[in-house]
This record gives sequence, structure tokens and C-alpha cells, in this order.
Amino acid sequence: MKGLRICATGRALPDRVATNEDLSRMVDTSDAWIVSRSGIRERRFCGEGERTSDFAAAAAAQALERSGIAPDQLCACIVATVSPDFATPSVGCLVQRRLGLPEGLPCFDISVGCTGFIYGLQIARGLLLQDSRPYALVIGAETLSRMVDFTDRSTCVLFGDGAGAAVVTLEDAPYASVLGARGDPEALWAQGPGPEISAIHMDGKAVFRFAVEAIPQVVRALLEQSGLTAEDLAWIVPHQANRRIVESAARRLGLPMEKFFLNLDRYGNTSAASIPIALDEMAGQGLLARGQDFICVGFGAGLTWGGALLRW
Repeated sequence: MKGLRICATGRALPDRVATNEDLSRMVDTSDAWIVSRSGIRERRFCGEGERTSDFAAAAAAQALERSGIAPDQLCACIVATVSPDFATPSVGCLVQRRLGLPEGLPCFDISVGCTGFIYGLQIARGLLLQDSRPYALVIGAETLSRMVDFTDRSTCVLFGDGAGAAVVTLEDAPYASVLGARGDPEALWAQGPGPEISAIHMDGKAVFRFAVEAIPQVVRALLEQSGLTAEDLAWIVPHQANRRIVESAARRLGLPMEKFFLNLDRYGNTSAASIPIALDEMAGQGLLARGQDFICVGFGAGLTWGGALLRW
């Protein structure tokens, strides 16, 4: 079976760190309240003039440099984002121009909320299966701080900015993928994109119930498809939304929290960027070794969900 191997990763984050204490001076909240409900202690906010494409291009450049491949070996550049610079041109096209990628390369955005990176991986695999060029570039990038209502303490404390990228290729390895969608604009929505983009609106309880069901369902389906067991996995890398969600999902799966990588305490919910940022941090910490199999699982606005069994 042709699975997906991640060859290299990269990430780019704003310099500005916004702590819970910082937000408590803007809205009626506290560090204790935020940590107890989400596990988040700080997040990154973009500065004046910084755009989603800036972070996407920086993360992609890092991943490409680390992979050692030539740009003409890419078959696609796919960007998952709900906070693009413009309705058009896409962030993918802006990355192509910024990095000087070949003009014969399809570059485009997908809008799938927090599951975007997972959808992007499956699209990349499909393109790789029918293209002679052996690599694809998948990016998750967001500037969600421009979309939050800083008078709404239930949402403004959750989200952050940044980008992560991965260069992927096909390999003879176990592979499984699950993608799903259930149209539900009441649970989580935002108007946009554009200069007058409106705030993120979320029914926190509805999203929580959805997420704690989605993660176990996706993990079980991936294991069943692949014939692997949880013991065969080096890691489960979830979308970094809320520690309580992951803890509840782990209990339902009967797995220890040590099996799940979390970095949301420092970056918050970066939507489509959260999983590739996590993968790059794991690689930098030496937590991933060549040949390891692991699962990434996402869930979020749409509502959408998805997961992929990958090889490092």
C-alpha cells in the first residue's frame, strides 16, 4: 500500500506572546479560569502588517530546506486556512510567488476549519498517486487573532496565530484515512474573509460534545482500516484545541495521555496550523524517529473531522 511519509516539517510563529494575564486585562477572565477550562496558558498574536501568507511562506521555506528537495520535484502546494489574506489570490498562490516555486505547480487553498491539514494530506496523496513528481507541500496557516471578539471571554482566550508545513511523499507503508463533514453553522462560524471579517462565534458545549466523540471514532476507524493496534503507534497527534477534550477522548479509548502530544498550553488553538506546528515541534524535540507510524486527528468548524495514519 502507498502510504504517506513526512519528509520534513517547518513552522513559523509571531513574535508577540499573549499570556492569560495579558488577556485578563482586556476581558473579564483569569489565568486560573482559562487553564481550568482549556489548558491554554499563552498564545501568539500576529503584529501590524503581518499576514497569513507571511507565516505560510516562512514555514514552507523551512520545510523545503530541511527536506533537501528541489522545488521542481513538488506536485502541489496545498494551504489549509480559514483566515487568508484575500478571497483571491489564494495563500497558496502567494506562497508560490514568495518562494519562487515552479509555475507548473498547482497551488490552492482549502477551507475546512481545524481539520484542514488532514484534508490537505489526503488531497496531496491523491495528487501524488497520479503525478510523476514525487513530493507535495501541505501547509496549515492562520491569523485567527484578527477574527476574535476581544469582549467575548469564551472565545478570545482560545485562539492563536501561526503556520506549520510538511513535505510529504509516497512510501510502501500502512495507510488509512478518515474524512467527514456535518453541516452545522450554529456550532462554530465566522463571516469572511475580508477587511471587515467578523468574529468567531462558537457554541462551546456543542463543539466539546462533538469533539470528544469524533476523536475516538476516528482513531478506532484508522486502526481498523490499517490492521494496526494502538501499541503499534508511536503517537497520536490531535488538533490542539482543548486539553479537556483530549483527556476525555483518551479515557474513551482507554489510552494514557502520554500517547497524545500536546503543545496547546503555549500556542492555543491555531486551527489548521495546529497539527503541523505540533509535528514540527515534536521533530525538533527528537520525539519522532524514521519509520515510526503515528496518527493525526483533527476536528472543528464545518463541522468537519478527519484523521490519517502516517509514517515519519
